[in-house]
Amino acid sequence: MRKVFGENLRVLCQGYPSISGLCRDLGINRTQFNRYISGESFPRPDVLHRICGFFETDARILLEPVADLQAASGDMVNHPFLRGFFGSATIEISESLFPSGFYRFARRSFVDAHRFVLGLVRISRTDGYTFLRGFEPRNAVREQGLSMARRDREYRGIVMRQEEGIMAIVTHRDSLSCSFNFLTPETAFQSNLWEGYASRTVREKVTGDRATRMVYEHLGASARQALPSARKTGVVGVDELPPFYVHLLRPNQPFR
Repeated sequence: MRKVFGENLRVLCQGYPSISGLCRDLGINRTQFNRYISGESFPRPDVLHRICGFFETDARILLEPVADLQAASGDMVNHPFLRGFFGSATIEISESLFPSGFYRFARRSFVDAHRFVLGLVRISRTDGYTFLRGFEPRNAVREQGLSMARRDREYRGIVMRQEEGIMAIVTHRDSLSCSFNFLTPETAFQSNLWEGYASRTVREKVTGDRATRMVYEHLGASARQALPSARKTGVVGVDELPPFYVHLLRPNQPFR
């Protein structure tokens, strides 16, 4: 049983760049967490509940391989009703088209049209799928009076292939709204840039945009490469954006 649980934890940790960071998010001592992974010990019931809640699974991870649990939960993209509509052609994204690693992105703020969001996301691949994970900038959520907790700031999404690039459907935990992102390679400046747009699933309002241009820049696979950009995430003025971002975002032209 300890062996199954340890192997399941190793699988669940694959989507996280740092075990130390994961332990901080879980509130579990790193040494104790290593004992769980190695199969030396079990967590207490309250700690097991915390682990299951974090990874969105249940206590069967003590007894059954996590791959079986994930398969049993259903695969929406390959559901028989959608077979032939969302299949391998949409989920198989080559590294050459959209590499794994860290990306800095920029778009106009949906809350304040005079400012822009600079963010950081990580693209990873697991079980044949391409996933997106990021966190809302601290100053953005602080200004809106929202929770500053890391869990509440986190968002995730699935990336799928499109005829001219890729799309991503992104949402927060337990949320009933999401955003749709479309990106296509941009080659006029450099090969690590993608341009497109982001849109929100909200009703039309007199003020505020539901769709705006977006730029992605691939920073590489190493967290060390992404760290300088991570320190600069937040809501900024147009003068704080890289000039080639401004050129692609075209802030003075309406989005069509």
